[in-house]
Amino acid sequence: MLKNFLTILILSVFLSGCLNYTQITTIRTDDSGKMFIHYWMNSFTKNDSAFINQLGIFNKDSLKSQFSKSFVDIKNIEIYHDYNDSTIHAQIEFYFTKFDSLNLLRPFKNNELSIKDGPEGTKIFSQFIPPFATGFGFDTKSFRVKYVYYLPGEIIKHNAKSRSNNKLVWEYNLDEIGTGKTIRATYIPFKLKETPLAIYILSLIVLLIVLFYLFKKRKA
Repeated sequence: MLKNFLTILILSVFLSGCLNYTQITTIRTDDSGKMFIHYWMNSFTKNDSAFINQLGIFNKDSLKSQFSKSFVDIKNIEIYHDYNDSTIHAQIEFYFTKFDSLNLLRPFKNNELSIKDGPEGTKIFSQFIPPFATGFGFDTKSFRVKYVYYLPGEIIKHNAKSRSNNKLVWEYNLDEIGTGKTIRATYIPFKLKETPLAIYILSLIVLLIVLFYLFKKRKA
């Protein structure tokens, strides 16, 4: 069994010569959220079709099976060809109830997705990008991975390539991943929106009015 989703994708580099992988994740304050995955490569030849189909990376039913869990709500899976540049694409969009639970999905095996409590009320996000043995004669720079994370708080520390407010972006080729790469960030969670005091007061007034009329009607 192949170790992880990226390993399967990297195998396709031998056939296509290049591959791009983008993962965009939004995490909410309760650690639920949504994820969008998009990867694409040069269209493979008929001779390569059997091998690619066996891997299941461009098969809708196979992808649905790998992402189908009780904590995942799949919104869309799309496989399509772009004939302008002779590429084949796969897109998966889904919601999840708990970020850490994604480790139970086969595509994220060994990715060590984690959100843990840090010091002084902070949260620590991390994800491990597993290594892949290179040296097979292909251009390692032709494989690129990109991770975009929207974290639910004020970011105070990170190792991302770029940051904009609570958006962090990491991007690597195989050489940069090397023996494995851990992306991480520490943030102070946004405060949950509290119910305004006026709402409680208004609700109490309404309740008192209802009780008053019920009491008055009972006495009549």
